Amino acid sequence: MKARLGAVLFGVGVLSLAVAAGTAYYVAPSVTKLPYDLTFCNATGKPDGCLKASVAVAENATYMQVLDGKPTIQTGQLKATTEVVPQAATTEKEMTGDLAGEAVVWDVYGTVVRTDNSSVVSKYAAEFALDRKTAVARAWDKQYLDTDGPSGTDDSVTFEGQTYKFPFHAERKDYTYFDRDLRKGLPIEFDGTEQVNGTEAYRYVQRIPEIDLATPEGSLTALAGALAPGATTGKVTYSNTRTIWIEPVSGNFVKVREQQKKNFVPNAGAPVALLDADFVYDDPTIANSVKSAGETRDKLQLIGRTLPIGLAAFGALVLLLGLWLIVSGRAATAGEARHRADDAPVDTPTRVAEPAEVREAEPVTAGERQGGPLSDEIPPASTNWRTDEKSAPAPRKATEGEAGKH
Repeated sequence: MKARLGAVLFGVGVLSLAVAAGTAYYVAPSVTKLPYDLTFCNATGKPDGCLKASVAVAENATYMQVLDGKPTIQTGQLKATTEVVPQAATTEKEMTGDLAGEAVVWDVYGTVVRTDNSSVVSKYAAEFALDRKTAVARAWDKQYLDTDGPSGTDDSVTFEGQTYKFPFHAERKDYTYFDRDLRKGLPIEFDGTEQVNGTEAYRYVQRIPEIDLATPEGSLTALAGALAPGATTGKVTYSNTRTIWIEPVSGNFVKVREQQKKNFVPNAGAPVALLDADFVYDDPTIANSVKSAGETRDKLQLIGRTLPIGLAAFGALVLLLGLWLIVSGRAATAGEARHRADDAPVDTPTRVAEPAEVREAEPVTAGERQGGPLSDEIPPASTNWRTDEKSAPAPRKATEGEAGKH
């Protein structure tokens, strides 16, 4: 019984170890990839696991807004909303060749509005391909960036590095992050860890010193005429300190801050601030981001670590218990067999010697003898050779024929 139960437990242990290995080496890597069916949340935040819009607010911002066709400088609170919309149909159709199965297409829409009247200050749209595992932008001939600024739609843009997500299991190292204004990837440095709403986050900082932006000459002339009397042209400069807090297991943003500055430097007169704003995720966005990142982290840790380790430990324990039961059961069975053998009666026949007088008193005649040359029964030798014994045989009388012969 022990050996049979041990065999069952041994099988369960082997199966558990196999499932643990399969979970660790096959299932876990499959869930650390951007899914094809990821969706954007609607107004109620459903369905679960969808991408929610992120909102960043800049208090007391200085910004340029075109009113009645004329650039004007305003001050006040700004709200920037970013919506990430995965494109499953485009992914299925366009991700071919080395992108097939390895990349997904995302559309991103950004809008900056005044909070006092909800009028639009700026907006943009982009479409690009992301690597499913690293979230790095992949080369794709149909990517584009469309802004309402001087550059307009740019079909020649090349997205590179991280964009709106970091890789699963982000590391404490520097990455490349794409800057929309400069249209290229720049280093973003790991800057330590920090608690964001109770969740440990990796902090990355990208510092872009003041640099000239590529601006069409017609736009520079319009800015000079509206904002710098006496100037005929100029240049636009840009600087930014971008800080992103990442939940490292999921690679999701939990908080973002951008300290942006844009100045118009005319060829005559003083520079004019076109944008001086400190955008930071608002509290609801941080709360939603932390919750979403935590759910993704817990799922990844369950499948990638907790479940395989638990199954492996359970399998090893059950396997060892099964082996012990098999060995002890067989030993007990062998012991019982030896014990029965020692206690069993011996059935080997034994030969009992007959007393001599019995053998002499009951001679065996030739007709009764059953033995032969190969028999172990030896006929008793006769001891009646003396004539003085009464039992000696009487001499045989001769027949007449025999007497005549003498």
